[in-house]
Amino acid sequence: MTLVEICAKYSADDRCRELLERLRWLDGPVCLRCGEPVTVRLSPKLLWCGKCSYQFSATSGTIFHDSHLPLVKWFATVYLMCESRKGMSANQIKRMLGISYKTAWYLCHRIRAAMREIESDGLSGTVEIDETYVGGKSKNMHDWKRKQIQGRGSVGKQIVIGLRERNGSLRFFHVKDIESGTLEKYIKANISAGDVEVIVTDEHKSYPPAIEANPLYGDFRGKHQTVNHSAREYVRGEFHTNTIENSFSLLKRGIMGTWHKISAKHLQAYLHEMTFRFDRRDAGDFFENTLAYMVRTSPLKFAELIAEKEAA
Repeated sequence: MTLVEICAKYSADDRCRELLERLRWLDGPVCLRCGEPVTVRLSPKLLWCGKCSYQFSATSGTIFHDSHLPLVKWFATVYLMCESRKGMSANQIKRMLGISYKTAWYLCHRIRAAMREIESDGLSGTVEIDETYVGGKSKNMHDWKRKQIQGRGSVGKQIVIGLRERNGSLRFFHVKDIESGTLEKYIKANISAGDVEVIVTDEHKSYPPAIEANPLYGDFRGKHQTVNHSAREYVRGEFHTNTIENSFSLLKRGIMGTWHKISAKHLQAYLHEMTFRFDRRDAGDFFENTLAYMVRTSPLKFAELIAEKEAA
């Protein structure tokens, strides 16, 4: 559906709630406390369980919980974030919806919280792995910040590793380093050892021990291929990392052209958004699919959102 069709179809909160109820309870509302089917409706918004005298709504205990923002604006924001290939900034949402920046920022992060891939199938077939660095150039920094950064290149930047299945899914992770132990953890969690045919990386020294040397990964033995970028080798037959590098390009276009600046603390949330949207780029029901995740995701409190946290 187009934005015009979304706005016409869900022009009132009651219509939005009907969709959320259908997405949350496929066979009709059930009590959130005792699990019994609910037959009493106090209002278009409120449901009541006669067995345990519990009152609730379709948004109770979800990512929408305790939000005073009209659902019409929630729906518009979800659509804009889903259909914008390089993302949508909170400032743009603020201007388009006529809300404060703080509300727009919190709104976008709650939607991103529902986009987290908590459970997903392992990558298979041909899988490319690479790393990139996110952060501004030192020449564009204030003097006081430039003096804190010693060295050149990747010093002072955030590290993102990417894993992409050829013609398949994508994974981005914000990490502290690219030592073999760190890479091993993400390879183990995201690649299906029994189904992978080949893992392609560049010549970085951390990849062989992370993929081949660990006895737990016997199925990976002989399946690791490298391309030597330092020797200007970028493609060797079917072996290359161009696919994951193209994904990094899309990520950086989003950062530079849409968000402009991302803090290290929230970088992973933006990575979740990019991968969630990328993996569903051809889905015809992307909008409703995202809403379905939102009514199954626990609330994200503002205090939790701004709490200090570090890269994995």
